[in-house]
Amino acid sequence: MISNDSIEALKARLDIVDVVGSYIELKKAGGNFKAPCPFHDEKSPSFVVSPQKQIFHCFGCGAGGDAIKFVMEYEKLNYPEAIEKLAANYNFTLTYTDNKHNKPRTQVIEKLNEWYQSLLPHNQTATNYLRERGIYESSIEKFGIGYAPASHETINFIKSQQFPIKEAIDVGVVGYDPARKQTYARFIERITFPIHSANGTVVGFGGRTITGHQAKYVNSPETPLFNKSRLLYAYNLAKQAVHKKQEIIITEGYLDVIMLHQAGFDNAVATLGTALTQEHLPLLRKGSPRVVMAYDGDKAGRAAALKASKLLSASGFNGGVVVFEGGLDPADMVKEGRVEELGNMFRSAKPFIEFVLDEILSLYNLRDPKAKEECMQEGVAYLKTLSPLLQEEYKTYLASRLGGLGVSPSLIRLGNQQQQQNAPQMQQNRYRDAWELTLVKTVLEHPEFIDHILDVIDPSLLQFHARELSLALAGKFDAPELMEILVDESIIALKTQEELDAELNTFLTRYYERELKKVNFATNISFEEKAFYIRKFRDKIAKLKRGELVAFDN
Repeated sequence: MISNDSIEALKARLDIVDVVGSYIELKKAGGNFKAPCPFHDEKSPSFVVSPQKQIFHCFGCGAGGDAIKFVMEYEKLNYPEAIEKLAANYNFTLTYTDNKHNKPRTQVIEKLNEWYQSLLPHNQTATNYLRERGIYESSIEKFGIGYAPASHETINFIKSQQFPIKEAIDVGVVGYDPARKQTYARFIERITFPIHSANGTVVGFGGRTITGHQAKYVNSPETPLFNKSRLLYAYNLAKQAVHKKQEIIITEGYLDVIMLHQAGFDNAVATLGTALTQEHLPLLRKGSPRVVMAYDGDKAGRAAALKASKLLSASGFNGGVVVFEGGLDPADMVKEGRVEELGNMFRSAKPFIEFVLDEILSLYNLRDPKAKEECMQEGVAYLKTLSPLLQEEYKTYLASRLGGLGVSPSLIRLGNQQQQQNAPQMQQNRYRDAWELTLVKTVLEHPEFIDHILDVIDPSLLQFHARELSLALAGKFDAPELMEILVDESIIALKTQEELDAELNTFLTRYYERELKKVNFATNISFEEKAFYIRKFRDKIAKLKRGELVAFDN
């Protein structure tokens, strides 16, 4: 069991924006951040993250909580699993009440990585391959390149280090074949490239065969620590250069990254055998760098570059694409000494939007009027994913590319696009009372006022938000209704008791005046009762008008 002190120490390290932002792309909205909710389908962003309150809340589906709750919901983990996941991501060592668990979950990967590195110099085939590719000894050390031997040797090493095989399976370095009821190493007779989280923790491996295996490259399987759609190879080494140069170069392979770093392009990273995805965007957004996609010029490479360019341009990223023709790649050009040429290529990368439109144009026979029309429709559909200003600017570009074929810009109709960028508001079908919400938020932010408030008011006095006030007074701060109020910047809490007293006086005066009217018109109570309540309410109103707060009684 994880100790409470350990959990509290981890919580102190967590920042809700950093945690949520590593999963989904957040955009600044006043003092908060917002995004489309990851827990339900929606077009207009209603998911809000509050750095001040360290909570998230969706105004659409009601999901909310702290950083740990987000990871639980997003990753479908229980509480201890989410704690361990965050601890691994933040390179934080948890302590347990039972000593047998007092090892970080990544320790088996780290030990294996050290062992793989120690084996590399003793394998001539592996070292020859790296030398032939132009990789320096200094790069082997910098990137922690190693060598994974036969399966049984890896299994025996893990056992010799006193790690449970189940733990090795959980973190993806060992697999289990249920048919044969056997365990096996995931990386067998391969050069290994350790893959790190953005914070530098080893979370998996990439492996390159040197024995002619059909799968040239393999990666670690998906685990609670390793998600290839959110990781970028060598980002932990490149991030300082990315922030300094305000540029990130994204390639398709490990060797491209290593050789580019050797040549001084130390802001290079790579996707892990997958296309660039929406889940990569939060990492790319950090520091707002210019993004350069450096992809192969073959059919698969161009298709991947097209998909990435559509994603990045629609998400507002600045940058462009470099396509390597003739079967070359960045690693080959570095080896051939064409470093200056590479630098020029990166500086003159074709902007994403132009690349997408040119690729769309290349897919059609524009001498065929029907094909030309279909091309224009596809181009317009893409332009509609951009901001209104960019739509107008690039409508002209698209028309000019088709212009020699009899297409006028006036034919390219984009239509009206209304993007709702306003901050999320509480559900439209519910009544809101600004003063009542202010009172609730005051209770949430200033619990020292609770006793004073309870002396003069009861939740039943509120017309619209009695439930929210009851929850706040009971300290149930994780209730969705309260999360909603906490992250709503339009609701401002009262800061001093003087402000609070003035507001309570106004509210109570109006409340008792309403009650007095009800009694005056009541026909279902006796004359004696009516007289009692009239005197009671008049007395309270008189005191309130003199500036005195009156005690609440039923």
